[in-house]
Amino acid sequence: MSTTNNSNTMEGIIQGSTATGSSNGSAGRVKDPVHEANLERTIRELKRMTAEAEATLNELKQNIAQNGPPPPLSPLSSMQLLTRAYTSLSESDPTPLLPFPDSVLPALLALRKTSQTITQTNSYLSSSSTSLDQQKRHLEDLKTEVREQKELQQALQARIEALRQGMETRKEMTPEEVAKEELEKMEQERNKYDEETKKLVRELNWFIEEYLGPLLAAEEMGGPVVGEMMDLDAEDLEAGFNARGKLKEARAAKKVDGEEGDGRQTRIDEIWGAPKDQQDGRQPGNGKRKRERDEASAAGAEMRSLIEKLLNKSMDAGGDSSAAYVRIERETAAARFLVRSKVAVFHPRDATRLRLVDFGRELDD
Repeated sequence: MSTTNNSNTMEGIIQGSTATGSSNGSAGRVKDPVHEANLERTIRELKRMTAEAEATLNELKQNIAQNGPPPPLSPLSSMQLLTRAYTSLSESDPTPLLPFPDSVLPALLALRKTSQTITQTNSYLSSSSTSLDQQKRHLEDLKTEVREQKELQQALQARIEALRQGMETRKEMTPEEVAKEELEKMEQERNKYDEETKKLVRELNWFIEEYLGPLLAAEEMGGPVVGEMMDLDAEDLEAGFNARGKLKEARAAKKVDGEEGDGRQTRIDEIWGAPKDQQDGRQPGNGKRKRERDEASAAGAEMRSLIEKLLNKSMDAGGDSSAAYVRIERETAAARFLVRSKVAVFHPRDATRLRLVDFGRELDD
């Protein structure tokens, strides 16, 4: 069957080539009688070879059906059998399975092989192009790693050289001079940390005064939780909030100046307590803050006072978490905000005690 298929395929190639040549010739050139005669002889030869192969194949099938399949041959026997077959074919006259000298079959076979080679080459080029891009990216990554390693090596060498020079310099110094140098370094570091701490405190106070204070005041007055409403202003705090936590109408909340000021100050004192100077029995100074900043200022002062107490208590505890708790009179908006932000935590069995989170350990989920 394979011989028949190969023969039919070859005959189709030849016939297709003949048809193509005929159409091309009819379109632009005169038919060549010699070429057509060669094609006919090639076709007849292929048909004869196909018939002989089919007859031989049928005869082998009949022998196998009658006598059964032959026993498997050893590698040496197979080689000897193939040698005898090639020898008999080469000594036969005329030599079978070979086209005549003027046949176009070799050219057709060469053309088909060339076409297959071109197709395989194009496929390999497309696959190798992707592989080449991957290798290029890998090469760039390796170059980056080498460059980083070189920079790290240079930095380490510079550090080693600086340490070596420092050791040589220290060898020439007395113990008193070394101790004095260390003290100066520690003093410089302490001054640097003090300046950074002052800067952080100023930024924290500015943040509380400008942003956090009004939001804390709104939550303390029954409004939304800090973060739910970011565009609160003085008029909103002056108007207040209803039982549902919604803003009241500013016009409905307005009263006579004296009554409104007294009621508002009373509300501030009830929520945040009286000012510190009044608690100490002193009269307030003549200068007063702007009235529209009273609620926010009171909430901000409460937050600053709570943070200060927590920091001082944490420093005094010396790393003992059980001794770092600060007792608070009530659960304020400032305390809730610190707990939500995972800056502070309540005592597990006492909600009136609060401490800073130990940032040296993992945060509790």
